[in-house]
Amino acid sequence: MPRLFKTAARLSALLFLLALTGCDMVVMSPSGDIASQQANLIIIATVLMLLIIVPVIALTLYFAWHYRQSNKSAKYDPDWHHSTRLEVVIWSAPLAIIIALGAVTWISTHKLDPYRPLDRLDAERPVPADTKPITVEVVALDWKWLFFYPDYGIATVNEMATPVDVPVNFKITSSSVMNSFYVPAMAGMIYAMPGMQTRLHAVMNREGQFDGFSANYSGDGFSHMRFKLHSFDQAGFDEWVARVKSQGTMLNRDAYLKLEKPSEREPVRYYASVESGLYEAVLNMCAQPGQMCMNEMMHIDTMGGAGRESHENRERLQYDSRRSAEAGTAATFPATGNPARSPEPAEGVDTRSENNPQPQGEPQMNHGEHHDPQAPDAQNPGQDQLNTDSNSQP
Repeated sequence: MPRLFKTAARLSALLFLLALTGCDMVVMSPSGDIASQQANLIIIATVLMLLIIVPVIALTLYFAWHYRQSNKSAKYDPDWHHSTRLEVVIWSAPLAIIIALGAVTWISTHKLDPYRPLDRLDAERPVPADTKPITVEVVALDWKWLFFYPDYGIATVNEMATPVDVPVNFKITSSSVMNSFYVPAMAGMIYAMPGMQTRLHAVMNREGQFDGFSANYSGDGFSHMRFKLHSFDQAGFDEWVARVKSQGTMLNRDAYLKLEKPSEREPVRYYASVESGLYEAVLNMCAQPGQMCMNEMMHIDTMGGAGRESHENRERLQYDSRRSAEAGTAATFPATGNPARSPEPAEGVDTRSENNPQPQGEPQMNHGEHHDPQAPDAQNPGQDQLNTDSNSQP
């Protein structure tokens, strides 16, 4: 019987190792310095916690075996209740580990701040003084990724590239719903939010092709919201830029508005030129003609408001309902079968109740309330106010 248990344990260990061969350990074997520091942080935190977890598990198994009922040689002392030496060990070890974890977390939180510009390419090389970072402006669409390269005047969909050992400054936003930009081989996740801009500084230290994707659920096409990151040497990156310019088309407002509409499994696209100010318009939610930009609205608020004339800006500030008239184009579609904000009741739902027997949309009869038919409010609401206003005039 013991031999059977040993055989089963060995087979279980073998199956576990075979299962691990199919895992992608990119987080623990990254190709960028920021992701490498984050992987080291995971290892340090795990080791510090195992310093408590392993002894506790080992002692639990030892006590269960040593003080078993059949072991008559184990000391039995029911009157024991306190040991200062044991209390010091029990509390000092976890306290020391918590202090160490807190110190490591404090240092890493500031050192790995995504908004902090890079000061090194890797653990052995600082960033050269003459190095010019590459700026990449990222827009999360439904359900694809749009990348602007303002230094080169190009844009791409679902594909980006960067040269090895050159810092990349990301500016990240979204066109509609909240998303999360994530390239595990390069750095951690950064949220993309409409009307806001988040930042990320990262660098790639090795050539290759890496996966990027959305790490925040955003609707039907979320599963296929992926892109490829190509890490080239400088010559390969220059060749990629030249290919985009030779094969791409023009990205203007009209082309962007068509691209912005929800679509799944969007192929890679190249744009050889980009309309000036397009990313800023997307960021300020005014790519649609006739909309007021967010920075313009913030300027008006900073100046104290626009006064009575501000009511004219109401239609220009309708951002969330910009596609409400287009059936089936919203990022999510209710399971009831009716579009969002639809006045129609949900299919199969009876809107009548005991207190409201009329169907939705019909006026209710207030049988339980008695009104004086001679009261001004009952005959002509607002009449008293009108008479008061008219009598107050000279």
